[in-house]
Amino acid sequence: MLSLTLMTALWLQAAPAATAEAKIVEYLKANVKPGQRVVVSELYNNVFTTPEERAALNRLFNTFFKLPLFAAQFQKGSGRPPKLAEIAEQFRFEVPGQTEVMLQIMDADPRVPKYLKRNAETGEIESVDVDAILKSPRFGRLLERTITGFEGQPAAPFTVKRYDVSELASSALQGKPQLLYFWFTNCPPCVKTSPLLVELHKQYAPKGLQIVGLNADKVLELEYTDADRDAYAKKLGIAFPLTHMTAEAQTAYGAVSVFPTMFLVDKKGTIVRYLVNFQEKAALEQAIKLALE
Repeated sequence: MLSLTLMTALWLQAAPAATAEAKIVEYLKANVKPGQRVVVSELYNNVFTTPEERAALNRLFNTFFKLPLFAAQFQKGSGRPPKLAEIAEQFRFEVPGQTEVMLQIMDADPRVPKYLKRNAETGEIESVDVDAILKSPRFGRLLERTITGFEGQPAAPFTVKRYDVSELASSALQGKPQLLYFWFTNCPPCVKTSPLLVELHKQYAPKGLQIVGLNADKVLELEYTDADRDAYAKKLGIAFPLTHMTAEAQTAYGAVSVFPTMFLVDKKGTIVRYLVNFQEKAALEQAIKLALE
């Protein structure tokens, strides 16, 4: 359990000026020892008391419980464990050493199963025990549908709002082959994926393919504005519908926590391919052709 004292509070006051999240991470790096559990309520009540600090602490706390789902979904979708840099990209861990300290805290928390094997020298993840996550009362149910497989299952219904706030319901896509693209602005793998989807949309939209982008910025509480999102879409020449992912849509599709995640749906409304992380154009095209059959 993390002990908080006046000395640590004074250490915080003396720390160089930094963003709220950076202050929290530097504090954790300096004060948390391996195997020592962090009690967030103590940090919230006794150390990080400004609105900005508490908002940053809430983000890190929410991220903490998404890490096991991300690791399992990444392993399932990519056939390998995620690299530390890929974890940092997905969760916007921008402070040096932030990923390491988050994994260290997670390893010491009794609510999280022991599911990672790491290289003692590099710290990189060598294997992800997906079964351990599935058996966990906290994580198992959220993960089950994703791990047991989406392919061959009916696509879940959803209603989301476009960037212009008009509604788009999945019922409007009925009878059409679809590519559902879960992503967020400036996520590094998404930055590589979006231009490929623009090319493929031009090629396959005349054949009936419907691509729908479900942007996760708002659910992830990213500080991008509507103007930022519009500028990004115009820069890439995105012509397919762009919508805001909702928490309900995220949950309906297996609590998506790896971005990008893509679901290819055929004319019957059945998911025929489930893709996670960046995919080369050839792999995307193969999945599209499967949905068009």
